Order: sequence, then C-alpha cells, then structure tokens
Amino acid sequence: MSSIRKMDHLERTANNYRQNALYPAQICGIMNESEVVKRLRVAVHPDFCFKAGQWASFDVRSTSSSGLFTWRIIQPTFILILITNCVYSLFPQCTVGSQVAMRVGGDFFFDPSPSDPAVDLLLVAGGVGINPLYSILLHTADLMHLNRSSGGRDYNIGSVHLSYSAKNTQELLFKSSIIEACREFPDKFSCDFHVTQQSTDVEPDLRPFLSRGRITEEELQARVDPQKTLCFLCGPPPMIEALSKTLLDSGLPKDKILFEKWW
Repeated sequence: MSSIRKMDHLERTANNYRQNALYPAQICGIMNESEVVKRLRVAVHPDFCFKAGQWASFDVRSTSSSGLFTWRIIQPTFILILITNCVYSLFPQCTVGSQVAMRVGGDFFFDPSPSDPAVDLLLVAGGVGINPLYSILLHTADLMHLNRSSGGRDYNIGSVHLSYSAKNTQELLFKSSIIEACREFPDKFSCDFHVTQQSTDVEPDLRPFLSRGRITEEELQARVDPQKTLCFLCGPPPMIEALSKTLLDSGLPKDKILFEKWW
C-alpha cells in the first residue's frame, strides 16, 4: 500500500519570500496559551524585523539537537510565537534560555503606507489560524494609536472586523485583548466569536460577542464592500476554500482575498 507524502514547510513555501539571513535569538519564556497551544516569548536581534502576518522559522540546532519548526509571529520587540503542543513536543530541547536562530518569510501580511487609501479589513480565523490575523489586528491598532497622537495625519485606516471560530471559548486565543481593542476603538474595530462545541456556560464578558455555530455566509456577505474590503483568511484548508467561494460570490475580487495553505 502506498501513501501520498505530505510536503514539508520548505517545499510548500518554495515560491514565497524568505529572508536570506538567520538572526540569533533567545527563548525567554514559555507558557500555556490554552490546553493545546503554547506561547513562546523570544528576545530577538536588534536588526530582526517582520511584517504583520508573516511566519518565522526557528532553527534549534544550536541546542545540541537538530530541528526546525515554523510558526506565526504575533508581536515585535520581544517576539511572541504560538505553537501547537503536538509540534512543540517534537523539540524538547527548546526550553527557556535556549539559543535559536530565526528567519522571517511569507507573502501574507498587512503593511500599509501612509499614502495608501483606506481599506476595510475583514479577518476570518479558524482555530490557531488566529495567529497571523491577531498580528495584523495589533498592527492596525498601533497605527490607530499613531493617528490619535498625530491628529489623524499619518495613516488612512478603515474598519476592522474579525470573525473567529473555535471549538469552545477556552480555545478562543487572545479573546480578552481582542475585546479590549474593540472597546477602545468602537467606531473602527468589531468582532464575532463563534464556538462549535461549547457545552458550558459562557463568561458574561464574552456574551455580547459570541455566537454558537460556524461562521455563516450571511455574516461575511454583510461585511463585504467590493470597492473597499480586503480579506485575510487563515484556518483549515476546507474552511478557506468554502469561505473564499462565499466571498467571491459576494462580489469581492479574487485579489482582495488573501490566504496561505502550507500548514
């Protein structure tokens, strides 16, 4: 019996941008973000930089055991990386204090210039697919803070809506800070959380933002303006394929629907 070999990350991203240089870094914190996801806090080289939404490859061979893994960057300065427990278990040598090397890559990012016209961002996430979209959300919030301090003279920022689906509220990563952003910028940020297998009561703070069941076609169609909307999708490939079709059927041009399917 033969089986189809699954392509590894290097093969899947062969045509994507990636940095030539490897930058030294040190893991300075590891914590459980949920029952299935770990958060790594990494001190990076001063020359290290990335665009919101890109991924980072970690080379952990300097820890005396060979290995390479790739996951999404969330936040700069002290980089925050999310990685599933099943992947992390393959690299037990990767601990607090470990010296690693990092390389950034990917063509999935949001990096507007001050002269760019405003777009309305539609961010659609499934499970740990929230990682790059949360990075984009944080970056947009930072740009809004810049605009606030300059009187709105820096960036043309439209609205940002996040539709995020997970099995239950425990697996809705970053939910508190997402809600905080929505409350800080109520005229700009909004979100709809979806849970598909919730069996317990929902926390009061989450109830105004929560729905039971999957993200619906009607919800996305209501958020699409073919002239202004730019959509970033990240989640399981079947979800991306189904929702991409919904967005296309809603009149959103194909070049305004951005996603990657290398996981």
